[in-house]
Amino acid sequence: MASELCKTISVARLEKHKNLFLNYRNLHHFPLELLKDEGLQYLERLYMKRNSITTLPENLAQKLPNLVELYLHSNNIVVVPEAIGSLVKLQCLDLSDNALEIVCPEIGRLRALRHLRLANNQLQFLPPEVGDLKELQTLDISTNRLLTLPERLHLCLSLQYLTVDRNLLWCVPRHLCQLPSLNELSMAGNRLAFLPLDLGRSRELQYVYVDNNIHLKGLPSYLYNKVIGCSGCGAPIQVAEVKLLSFSSGQLTVFLPAEVKAIGTERDHILPLQELAMRSLHHTCHRLLKDLNFLSPISLPRSLLELLHCPLGHCHRCSEPMFTIVYPKLFPLRETPMAGLHQGDREVKEGERGEEKRLERHYHNAIPPSSAVPSGAGAQTHDLTHGQMK
Repeated sequence: MASELCKTISVARLEKHKNLFLNYRNLHHFPLELLKDEGLQYLERLYMKRNSITTLPENLAQKLPNLVELYLHSNNIVVVPEAIGSLVKLQCLDLSDNALEIVCPEIGRLRALRHLRLANNQLQFLPPEVGDLKELQTLDISTNRLLTLPERLHLCLSLQYLTVDRNLLWCVPRHLCQLPSLNELSMAGNRLAFLPLDLGRSRELQYVYVDNNIHLKGLPSYLYNKVIGCSGCGAPIQVAEVKLLSFSSGQLTVFLPAEVKAIGTERDHILPLQELAMRSLHHTCHRLLKDLNFLSPISLPRSLLELLHCPLGHCHRCSEPMFTIVYPKLFPLRETPMAGLHQGDREVKEGERGEEKRLERHYHNAIPPSSAVPSGAGAQTHDLTHGQMK
C-alpha cells in the first residue's frame, strides 16, 4: 500500500497533476511524500476523504502553494492549525465529519475562501475572524455543539447558504438579517425560542428551515411563504418505501393516507387530521367545483373556511398548500403573525367595497365625492393581499 501511494504521488509530481485523489487509503498521517523537496507546486485539488488523518503539517502552504480545493471529509482531525491560514489561494475547504474542537483564528486569512464545510464535528464556538471571509458563499456548521453564531458573521457579505442544523442555538443574532446575499438559511433541530422580527425582510432570502425547534412559538411576518422544512411537508411517500395500510369491510377496501406510515413510534411524523381535511377540501373545490360557496359555515368553522381562500404557505418540494402547519411546528392561524394581517386584509377589502358604493352613489347623483380615495390606498391593499404590509 505504501509503495502504491509513493508511486501515485511521484507520478503526480512528474506529470504536474492539478488533481490528486487519495481517498480511502487508510492513511493515519499526512503523506510525507507530498512534502518532500519542493512538494507539488502545480497541485490545485487534493482529495483525502475517508482516512484516519489526525493532524495537518505546518508547512502545508509552503509545499502546496497553489492549492485551491482541499477535501478532508471523514478523518480524525481535532484542530485546524494556524498553518491553514497561509493557503491564500484556497477556495474550498471541507473538514466535515472529523473530531474538530478548535478552529484557529487564522482561518480568517483565507480571503479567497468561498465554501467552508465544518459539519459533524465537536465545535462549541467559531472564531470571530470568520467574519473576515468576504468571499465566503457557503458555510455548513451543522451537527456541532454551537451555542451561538460567530460575532462578525454578518460581515460575510457574499454568504448565500448558511446551514446550522442540529446545534444548541437558542437565538438568532439580529445582525444576521443584515446579510445582503443570503438566499438559504437552515436552522432546523436547535433550541430556538424566537426569531428576529426582521428575518426574511431581505428579498434575497427565499428559503428558511426552522423545523424541529420545539420551543419556537411564532414566526416573523416577513417569513410568510418563505418558511419551509426538510421533512414532514405532507408530500406522499413513495409506495416502494412503505407498505400502505388499509382496512376492509365486505367488498370495500379503504387505503389509509400514505402519511400514516407507522403507528406508535415517537419519531414518525403524522400530519394532524385538520391539515389533511383542509388539503382534501382545497383539492376538491379547486379541481372540481372551483367554488367555495358550496361549503356553509355550519359544515366548516368560519376561520377554516376563510383559510381555504388563503393557505399559510406552500411546500417547496411538493407544492402542497399548508393550512394549519407552518414549520417548525403546528401554528393555528390565530397564533401566527399572519392572523392579524389576514384580518386587516378583510377589513381593507370591506372598506373598499363601502367606498366604491359611496362613490357610485355620488356619481349617479352628479355630486362630486367629498373625499377622494388616497392614491396609496390601492397600493397598500395590493401589498396586503400578497401577505406583506408596507
